[in-house]
Amino acid sequence: MATDTSAGFPCALTLDVPFPDARLASVALQALRVDKELSSLVKRDLSAVATEGSSDPTVLRIEYKAATNRMLRVAVNSFLDSLALVLEVQEELDVDVVEAGRAQEKSG
Repeated sequence: MATDTSAGFPCALTLDVPFPDARLASVALQALRVDKELSSLVKRDLSAVATEGSSDPTVLRIEYKAATNRMLRVAVNSFLDSLALVLEVQEELDVDVVEAGRAQEKSG
């Protein structure tokens, strides 16, 4: 956990969630960006970034800053529930891309 005391948000956490391709990362980003943080004691920034050696943004990066560890934990837990739902929907409805990624992992 990193700290940033300059803005009154001493608790910080960055999560990187890899996706099979840039399209799925972008879809997740757009779906999750809609829900804003309810507390003014928590700030969240979402972006899609490329991995080292790639130009495609296939990683969803979530950067949290919060006033307290408890607020950070509550916000991240809630976000992870939403992320799990997005991933489940992608797995069910976007079978061709997810399956292609799994086949690539098995063969590589």
